[in-house]
Amino acid sequence: MSTQTSISRKSIATIREQKGAGKLVSLTAYSMPMAKLVDAHADVIIVGDSVGMVLYGMPSTLAVTLDMMIAHGQAVVRGSTQACIVVDLPFGAYQESPSQAFRSAARLLTETGAQAVKLEGGAEMADTVRFLADRGVPVMAHIGLMPQQVNTMGGFKAQGLTSAAAEKILNDAVALELAGAFAVVIEGTAEALARRITETLRIPTIGIGASPACDGQVLVTEDMLGMFTEYTPKFVKRYVDIASSMSGAIAEYADDVRRGAFPEPAHCFAYGKAG
Repeated sequence: MSTQTSISRKSIATIREQKGAGKLVSLTAYSMPMAKLVDAHADVIIVGDSVGMVLYGMPSTLAVTLDMMIAHGQAVVRGSTQACIVVDLPFGAYQESPSQAFRSAARLLTETGAQAVKLEGGAEMADTVRFLADRGVPVMAHIGLMPQQVNTMGGFKAQGLTSAAAEKILNDAVALELAGAFAVVIEGTAEALARRITETLRIPTIGIGASPACDGQVLVTEDMLGMFTEYTPKFVKRYVDIASSMSGAIAEYADDVRRGAFPEPAHCFAYGKAG
């Protein structure tokens, strides 16, 4: 059963109109509690296939399924009321053909109540983007470092560092805009390239490891909150070290239980009274 989308949400048209008019704030969310926290501040919430790595400990996004994306998309829509919700199409759910992409996108939109889908790829995906857009599916494109292509890219490496590579990515961006994408995520590219793409396109660009010149920015929320201590990507600014606070609280709870200090009478029902 689909989750109804509130009419008060920021619309695709509103997001598109913010090209050059102000910085679009975007963050990821995969659950209802996180969506509630992010919703009050974000223009766009992206339910990314990064859920596989962030919540499930997968080495890449490749094993994420369409059913997983639908389940997490439903949770995020339930936990939000005003942000525009975009859900990733996972690997293998859209590359085969435009028809396959439409079937997958239709499921995502109807079963979650989200407003748009996001897919990775350059000019080779232009026909698919056009097919979806012509049939009423808003598409956010994703170029540059594309996690679903980690094997062909040789790892999570910055893109567009040579003139030829930069020209290809720029051409990809133009092709996707012409095909009907309403916005494009630029990930892990040379700063000058992301700036050039932003200046060239008439649709908003959302950067992640790209450029301050982009029309908006996105980060994985767990990264910017400091929930992981093992590794912080170069492009992430940590606004708090929440992992330390959480670890301290958990340790205090464990100590209270072991000492018999929790639960206290205030945490019990009818404490001390006969049943």
